[in-house]
Amino acid sequence: MELKSVFQLTVLSLLSFVSGAYAAFGYTSSGGTYIIDAGSANPLIFSVSQSNCDIRSIKYRGTELQYGSQFTHINSGLGSATVSISQVNGSYKYIKVTCVTSTLTHYIVVREGDSSMFLATYITAQPSIGELRWIARLLPDKLPGEYPYGEVSNTQGSTSTVEGSDVFVVNGQTRSKFYSSTRFIDEDSHCVFGGSDLMHVCIMTPQQESSSGGPFFRDINSNNAGASTNLYNYMNSGHVQTEPYRMGLHGPYIMQFSRSGIPSVKNVDVSWFGEVGVTGWVPASGRGRVTGTASGVQSGMEGVVHWFNSAAQYWARTSSNGAFTSPLMKPGTYTMVLYQTEFKIATSTVTVTAGQTRSQNIAGTFNTSRNTLWQIGQYDGQPTGFRNADKFLRMHPSDSRMSGWGPLTYTVGSSPLTDFPMAVYQSVNNPVTIRFNLGSAPGAATLRIATTLSFAGSRPQINVNGWSGPAPSAPAKIDSRGVTRGAYRGHGEVYTVAIPAGRLVAGSNTITISSISGSSGTTFLSPNFIFDAVELFQ
Repeated sequence: MELKSVFQLTVLSLLSFVSGAYAAFGYTSSGGTYIIDAGSANPLIFSVSQSNCDIRSIKYRGTELQYGSQFTHINSGLGSATVSISQVNGSYKYIKVTCVTSTLTHYIVVREGDSSMFLATYITAQPSIGELRWIARLLPDKLPGEYPYGEVSNTQGSTSTVEGSDVFVVNGQTRSKFYSSTRFIDEDSHCVFGGSDLMHVCIMTPQQESSSGGPFFRDINSNNAGASTNLYNYMNSGHVQTEPYRMGLHGPYIMQFSRSGIPSVKNVDVSWFGEVGVTGWVPASGRGRVTGTASGVQSGMEGVVHWFNSAAQYWARTSSNGAFTSPLMKPGTYTMVLYQTEFKIATSTVTVTAGQTRSQNIAGTFNTSRNTLWQIGQYDGQPTGFRNADKFLRMHPSDSRMSGWGPLTYTVGSSPLTDFPMAVYQSVNNPVTIRFNLGSAPGAATLRIATTLSFAGSRPQINVNGWSGPAPSAPAKIDSRGVTRGAYRGHGEVYTVAIPAGRLVAGSNTITISSISGSSGTTFLSPNFIFDAVELFQ
């Protein structure tokens, strides 16, 4: 081969490599779609439907990742929308896709050189499907893996269903997309991944100020469903809903494509997002903070401060000495709550003003001195340590890996905590029995039963040595399955029963705690409630 020909081939090869590595930032219109090129070193090119905002193709490093039969979109697709595109110049160059319906405006923003989609959704009404979510439907042969919980939500190859159409059996194990959840306060990134060069596609949400449910809410994050691997960002849903939905701007949230491992939301800066012109965006200059000290949290437990009103929600962990600083918050008056782990111990109000830092302390008074005769569990707002509490987040209660539910008998002073059930199901393990000895008759006493979640109106009724305590009224209804979907966080009802003098005796005593309800159901969908702690005191 002549030297000239060799030189020409070398140049062409180099140009081809450079073209593949550093694509041209911009967009074109073709066949009813906008084709957007992020101009990134690891090329990200995707297409958006001009009629309904569906993302119909996603190519990362030349590999198609989009599932072909269903697309990537907000909710379950908008059906139709007014879709526009523009390039915006600011501190960076951006491409912004805007999708508008009568009650929703959805934004897809690309920043030059960044293999990420920056997303935000502004709503004035809850979507008709009943939930506000972003769902990316991707190819399972390219992205089969799920992070951080792995196969617990991989339902590919299921042989049967356990419950409804969302809890499946795979290789003898129960699996569900619900088992991929993480508490809002713990969220960093959740991803799907795979490929010979290990691509990760990850969702990160710097804040959930317009979502509902508070710091301990959790929802679906990912699901390899066989036909597609689905990656979610749930913003509002009826999954164990404890407060009204919030309207306004949800986001920004980021779908990042990476070959350099798992990204962290702590390294994400979205302060520039206001440059692209987004409805509902409140810049840092239009926000304020709250600082202070929280006290009264039981030693060894985490302090969490939570602020909320009808428009927004925020939270912050306290330091070892109780100090806290809120995130930047929208102006307004907020309810301010202090938790020890997840158990509410104080409530106050505070007003936030733009451009100012408000100093306000909060003190819990729950952990006051009392004569505790015995206590089972800790007041932490969770079923910590009880039987199957270490498993239920990632599997169904019927799973063979679960320990037997009972009915169980717990003997104070000798039984391990795992002999006490995390939940009482009316048709499975009802009632739970507590046996204990007293050195002398204590006279009148109080039994306190702290719960975390009730299903189908279940609440506890006690019997003390043959004396039946009063039947509590039904708790506020949460119209959603709970523990069978790996959820435990509800309204956190606490029941106290005054036990008259003469009912407790010196020597051996027995208390039973039963689930009562006016509703019915079978096995693990029978009325049930989850324990937090049980205490007998004077």
